[in-house]
Amino acid sequence: MISRLRRRPEWQFFAVLPKADPLLAAVWWLLLLARGALPAVFAIAMGSMVGAVQHGSALAAPLTFMGTTFILLQVLTPVHQAVSANLGSRVAAWLNDALAEACVGPPGIGHLEDPELAEDLTVAREFDRGQTGPPMYMNVDFAAGGLVELAGGVASAVVLFGFNWWAPLLLVGAWSATHWLLRESGVWRDRNTTEVRSAQRHADYAYRLAVEPDAAKEVRLFGLADWTVQRFTDRRRRLFELQHAATRLRERPMIWCLLIVTVANGLVFWALGAAAIDGRLDLDRLVVFAQVAIGVSMIAFGGLNWVLDGAAAPVVAVQRLEPAMAPAGALTPARRPVAAAAPVRGRAVAIEIRDLSFRYPHATQPVFDGLDLTVPAGSSLAVVGQNGAGKTTLAKLLCRLYDPDAGSIEVDGDDLRDLDTDGWRTRVTAVFQDFLRLELPVRDNVAPAGAPEADILAALVDAGAGDLAGLDTRLATGYGDGIDLSGGQWQRIALARALCAVRQGAGLVLLDEPTAQLDVRGEAAIFDRILTATRDVTTILISHRFSTVRHADRICVLETGRVVELGSHEELMDVGGRYRTMFDLQAQRFTAEVDEQGMSYDTL
Repeated sequence: MISRLRRRPEWQFFAVLPKADPLLAAVWWLLLLARGALPAVFAIAMGSMVGAVQHGSALAAPLTFMGTTFILLQVLTPVHQAVSANLGSRVAAWLNDALAEACVGPPGIGHLEDPELAEDLTVAREFDRGQTGPPMYMNVDFAAGGLVELAGGVASAVVLFGFNWWAPLLLVGAWSATHWLLRESGVWRDRNTTEVRSAQRHADYAYRLAVEPDAAKEVRLFGLADWTVQRFTDRRRRLFELQHAATRLRERPMIWCLLIVTVANGLVFWALGAAAIDGRLDLDRLVVFAQVAIGVSMIAFGGLNWVLDGAAAPVVAVQRLEPAMAPAGALTPARRPVAAAAPVRGRAVAIEIRDLSFRYPHATQPVFDGLDLTVPAGSSLAVVGQNGAGKTTLAKLLCRLYDPDAGSIEVDGDDLRDLDTDGWRTRVTAVFQDFLRLELPVRDNVAPAGAPEADILAALVDAGAGDLAGLDTRLATGYGDGIDLSGGQWQRIALARALCAVRQGAGLVLLDEPTAQLDVRGEAAIFDRILTATRDVTTILISHRFSTVRHADRICVLETGRVVELGSHEELMDVGGRYRTMFDLQAQRFTAEVDEQGMSYDTL
């Protein structure tokens, strides 16, 4: 029973409050209980005032009592609201910290690409932006208001025991019955379905299309402004429809609720009236018991259920993600641990891939099925193939962001799974298609872990970014001293980051479409400089541009999870196979000898 109670979303929400800030949570609960008790205390104060007037007693004490209670009713509410807002902000920070740790903690990245965790990840990531519900600082305040009413109802019932034993029990039972009869609007369960969470994700995506800059150009270029707004409106309407369907009040339960509440209150007030008429109940006591009898109604099913649903959803999502992400992003434990060699500048890495098989979690088709490939130390290998052939997946496996399902990747004769992961990653560097853009100065973008200034400057020059900006210039326009870069300029910064790592001792360089945002001539020139800067290490290049690919020592053609061709550019052209076909198709686009400025197109 206790275990099941602790699994409830409401319990998880309240359990987070002291974790976020123990002192503030304690003050929040104390103020909540005080506010809940004050309506019943005010009823008693009113009764004492009426009794004093009735009996001709001194009014100073009753007036002071009533006035103090009234002032507390007015003062504690804004104080509690301020505490709630602060506590809500602390809870939001705690949830964001917990989510960040859950996302960053695992050594792999499978948990971030797992479709089964996508819904919870969206709810957990977006909860404080106001799209899937009110921000947490508002949720905590709303919850406080609902709980104050509940506590007020209980306090009123306690005072009503002074009239007789059955009246509070009858009213509490009647108003509590609304929670059971209206259970079909139990939002803490019905609004947390897969369908509702999916609708929340679609609504949020439509919102981001409208407000974020990444899509702004094409939204306008293709006349999609009205379509985007309509899509957002439709998705939000669908979300509200699903939420309403999960929380609507059924006709029959509502009738039963009205009947039970009416009968119970009728009996209690009939008994109060009869006692007053018979002289068994003085006017002052009648005033008190009549007020608290009305106050018991605060126990009724109401907005608290909705509030707890919205507040608990991100808490539940984060706490469900924490244990789920760890195994999803885990890597295979080493069978015989081997310390990774320390980074030494110029020490190249030899790669041997044997009978490698890999399939993404929950995918039906394998990416690799028996892949064999050798990359000698100090050589450069270009990997080409159609989209979906596994080129980027190969880079992920070499970075050990995933482990293979079968077969092995050997590094200098040692299985990659036996090497210390952090130690290995100091020896490998990469430029991915979705490379990192840090809103930090150039210096920190090129060397996030720090490096000698001479190495940073040399890496920028090698990447063709030596004159982009000073090392201390912030690469973000959201700051007063920041600047913006084009896509190609950012790509040069990413290349400089990889080349700086080579100067710090990385022995394997992975380049996944490293110059896709550069023009063809610029790409060829940059890649020549990259090969010069990495001539003492092992380089693996993934690219669709054969003007770059042809510079590598060897070229590997991937297809259906295997190597179908391997050799130098000249050797593969002589074979006349897949590589020759792809090369000729791309070369046909460059039939002109010069452009309008007289510059040669001949980069092949």
